[in-house]
Amino acid sequence: MNTISIKAFFDQNTFTVTYVVADNESGQCAVIDSVLDFDQASASTNTQSADQVVAYIRTQGFETRWILETHVHADHLSAAPYLKASLGGKIAVGQHITQIQQTFKNIFNESDSFATDGSQFDLLLSDGDTLLLGSNKIKILHTPGHTPACLTYAIADALFVGDTLFMPDFGTARTDFPGGDAKILFQSIKKILSFPDHYRVFTCHDYKAPNRDVYAWQSRVYDQKNHNVHVKESISEQQFIAYRTQRDSELSLPKLILPAVQINMRAGNMPAQENNGIAYLKLPINAF
Repeated sequence: MNTISIKAFFDQNTFTVTYVVADNESGQCAVIDSVLDFDQASASTNTQSADQVVAYIRTQGFETRWILETHVHADHLSAAPYLKASLGGKIAVGQHITQIQQTFKNIFNESDSFATDGSQFDLLLSDGDTLLLGSNKIKILHTPGHTPACLTYAIADALFVGDTLFMPDFGTARTDFPGGDAKILFQSIKKILSFPDHYRVFTCHDYKAPNRDVYAWQSRVYDQKNHNVHVKESISEQQFIAYRTQRDSELSLPKLILPAVQINMRAGNMPAQENNGIAYLKLPINAF
């Protein structure tokens, strides 16, 4: 019998899956990879997606302990500060967030006041750490390759892998962002796939693979090991690196990468307002 319940919220605008994971005995919960809605044309945000999560948690009577990020997302904005203000809990991310902050502080030419020590987050997590969720433990795995700061959260028989893996018919994460590395990603995936075959794998995104008509985000370790089109067991590390490198060279950047990274490296907070009371994001020209 599973000791946790899992509720998924799918945001079709960014193809992102947010999870609420609750300990069945205590009612304590964690939110993984939340979404703040963002209209790029008007540069305006709203909390419709996050409000669905808030309403569910309140209806269930859960106590929010953790607001977890698998990495600094480049394709959607995090609603972590809004969830914390609404529900409580602590915002956590991998300790290698500092590397992301240092890299993008330079790209966005942030002021000296922008801290690159991860202090915008409540807690920085390292490989092998554990968090308590009622009677369950959240085990922290550092699984870089897509970005240097990627984490997988292992809770009971469930693995929340962020962007590292997609559904078996769609493949694996890109590795062409700053600090990405196909060889390291391959090793991280093997680390995830060392868990028992029956463990459930929950991805952060789904885009519907060719010949699949519905969105999906749950598979098993067995499915990934035997059927993932990029990294099943018959594919060698060298083959994976060659394919991933070629594939990444053909991909366009996520449409929200510039606003998303600037906000998400701040734990979901906006840049400080300027003297007119308005916060601004930067568009670095020809930086990518």
